[in-house]
Amino acid sequence: MLRTLKDLYDAITAQPETKAGPESEHALQLATAVLLVEVMRSDHDIDALERRAVLAALRERFMLAEDEVARLLQLAEQTAEDAYDFHRFTSLLNQRFSAEQKVLIIESMWRVAYADNLLSAHENHLMRKIAALLYIPHAEYVGAKLRARPPASGGD
Repeated sequence: MLRTLKDLYDAITAQPETKAGPESEHALQLATAVLLVEVMRSDHDIDALERRAVLAALRERFMLAEDEVARLLQLAEQTAEDAYDFHRFTSLLNQRFSAEQKVLIIESMWRVAYADNLLSAHENHLMRKIAALLYIPHAEYVGAKLRARPPASGGD
């Protein structure tokens, strides 16, 4: 369970090799949340639908209570503001998550990108970059994108 924003921040900034237990889980949660937030921020138009998609992904992935998800999102937004690259987040996920788990993160990121029904070039570029940093094979990347894509609406 999340204790405070500072505890969560300390968990992500600590050396991942030396952490075990709840702090390590918090670091994984924050790393995942930051990547989701980066997709939300990438088109420079933070939409309420994208925010809801981030919250839903975090709730589903980590089985957190509403207040914990809200605190995690708040910290992820703050952390994303200060982040100068994605390496510390993707390297932690590469160390601790299986290939299947990383593909699920990519799929969640695509759901955030598609939440506002507009896929920007910035979102698409970010997705390719993160998938490469997570060592996701192209076929898995495309599969995650297709699974996350909303069904085409008829009549438009």
